[in-house]
Amino acid sequence: MAALVLLLGGAVAAQTGTPAAAASAPALAAPAAADPRLEARMMALATELRCLVCQNQTIADSHADLAVDLRQEIREMMLRGMSDAQIRHYMTERYGDFVLYKPPFKASTALLWLGPPAGLVLALAALFVTLRRRQRASPDAFDPDTPDDPGELGPAR
Repeated sequence: MAALVLLLGGAVAAQTGTPAAAASAPALAAPAAADPRLEARMMALATELRCLVCQNQTIADSHADLAVDLRQEIREMMLRGMSDAQIRHYMTERYGDFVLYKPPFKASTALLWLGPPAGLVLALAALFVTLRRRQRASPDAFDPDTPDDPGELGPAR
């Protein structure tokens, strides 16, 4: 009964906008820029940057406090007249190439770019070799091993 009273009290507080409801409600997103073009530009750039807290979401998609702060920082840099390339450079200088969803091809990221295709080539080569060996094997290699004499099965249990 007490749980029902608490649940109903919370629902009423949420509808009336009391401080208790504000404290339990999730944080709202930071206000958007006054200029819709600037906001669209910021969101386009934010989709290219990884949230450092979530790591599997972009800054544009994440609701983490750091992502909200970074979106605001991007807005401020754009208002100061910085280009998208300058903002990307700033972010990579501060957080490394990990912040980019599409990291550049260079010595430190070569394995990231070349690893999957190399793995695919190796897997296809292994499949080819295995199929060739099976093709050359005698048909007897594929018959199950069954004993000819019932006594070979071992002692009865």
